Amino acid sequence: MIREINARELADWLADASRPQPVLLDVREDWEFALCRIAGSRQIPMNLIPLRHNELPDDTPVVTICHHGVRSYQVGLFLENAGFEQVLSLRGGVAAWADEVEPAMARY
Repeated sequence: MIREINARELADWLADASRPQPVLLDVREDWEFALCRIAGSRQIPMNLIPLRHNELPDDTPVVTICHHGVRSYQVGLFLENAGFEQVLSLRGGVAAWADEVEPAMARY
């Protein structure tokens, strides 16, 4: 089972320079990523993860992100099964981020 992190916890983590920073892996489609994203996110659409997961560092925490948290959770499970040990999924996705952290973010 993938550990989930909420938007506030992730914001606090990103603001804490004393902690190793995670890879923010946005698994949404191009049009979604173009509309809104968490600063510093890297995009690999969900359907390309099996082909491109080797581009991710396996020694760094990875936080998977999507619109509401469903796709990111599934990608997190895939990554764990592929051998990644530090995977978290953003509960509620960018929608929760917009609600709790960045209210000016575009929504869809």
